[in-house]
Amino acid sequence: MELEDIVEILKKDPEKAVPELLEDVRNQYGEVPYIMNFMKDLPELFIPKTLYENSIMRGFKNLDPETVELISIGVASALRCEHCLKMHIRVAKRKGIAKEKIFYAIMIGASISNASVLAEGTRALASEFPGDENEDEKYCRDPNCEMCDLSRNTL
Repeated sequence: MELEDIVEILKKDPEKAVPELLEDVRNQYGEVPYIMNFMKDLPELFIPKTLYENSIMRGFKNLDPETVELISIGVASALRCEHCLKMHIRVAKRKGIAKEKIFYAIMIGASISNASVLAEGTRALASEFPGDENEDEKYCRDPNCEMCDLSRNTL
């Protein structure tokens, strides 16, 4: 959405802006997400949130809509947000994105989520056992390490 479009929406009466924004969302996704439907009666929150989301989800000219949808699926999967995940899978399906691509996006999200749990957990563990490691052992330097190899191959 261009800045001029945003300015025009902000000039409108909220009673007119909200239905227009909802229709725009419906045209883009094929449905109105639950959160937006819930917030529609709070125009002071709904309008800026919708404009912000629109700018992020459709404003990046360097990412095609399929990539944006697959990123959304991966993130929803990583965050374990079932409602968002199902909605973005439906959107991807309507956009003709192959089931295999959707699955890979879910797997990437799962991998990131797993890494997050491990990073948080191992740092918490290490903080409760200070002095157990010397400076050289803080970071894996083994070129044959399966975990590090997995990370290198993923990138």
